[in-house]
Amino acid sequence: MAVRPVKKAIFPAAGLGTRFLPATKASPKEMLPLVDKPLIQYVVEEAIASGIEEIIIITGRGKRAIEDHFDISYELENVLKEKGNKKLLAEIKKISNMVDICYVRQKEALGLGHAILCAKNLVRDEPFAVLLGDDIIDSEVPVLKQMLEIYNKYGASVIAVQEVDRSQVSSYGIIKAVPIADGVYKIYDMVEKPSIEDAPSNLAIIGRYILAPEIIGLLEKTEPGRGKEIQLTDALRELVKTMPVYGYKFQGKRYDAGDKLGFLQATVEIGLKNEEFGESFRNYLKTLKL
Repeated sequence: MAVRPVKKAIFPAAGLGTRFLPATKASPKEMLPLVDKPLIQYVVEEAIASGIEEIIIITGRGKRAIEDHFDISYELENVLKEKGNKKLLAEIKKISNMVDICYVRQKEALGLGHAILCAKNLVRDEPFAVLLGDDIIDSEVPVLKQMLEIYNKYGASVIAVQEVDRSQVSSYGIIKAVPIADGVYKIYDMVEKPSIEDAPSNLAIIGRYILAPEIIGLLEKTEPGRGKEIQLTDALRELVKTMPVYGYKFQGKRYDAGDKLGFLQATVEIGLKNEEFGESFRNYLKTLKL
């Protein structure tokens, strides 16, 4: 039986970004600039480079800047054209021509599971990807593309995982699984933010998913859990009872850009790789008396 292709990706972006207040009081967290691009653009570019053809962004109040960023900006383009700035004009046009984007309003931030449910009429009965903008992953091959190779091989849902220190397991969803190939695990259960004693492993779930369409029906039956939110993890625990779900330990460096320290680390390390000013930035850092 042929594996159904994954052409759609959901980007939940309706959260309040409270960890970055007051910077996010009037500006979406997803639009915080990481070197020279907003956070969400890095993740959208990863999806496009992986072959995704349709982007579904789940937004909420105060998120208009995201829509404006990926839209055509006639005034800005005209100014750049008049000034003869062809390089920047091409860059701006590239953003608006990237991919087809649909926007769905999430009236209340009721959890990742609820955000995915907001897109159910758009994904219908197709498999789809979910990418969280908090997780910026620097990799030679886009992480979602790596995961799609696993999906195409096994024909089942795939969740990105990463080994974390045992002291950090209470900050993540943790999988219970057995290895079946290099970097690939068959998942039997998962626990959301367990104690060190209760964690079944140190393999943490990271913000990249490829999900079978059956997850939608399970999410509709999922009762609100911690924080009165519909947790994706709860629905995934039901999914593994009836269908195979795999964890994939991806190749690349992940930054938790939803955390202030992680955001700073990403800024420094991605900034150092910038072709335009990376070397000058490196020389500057060497002058600091740390």
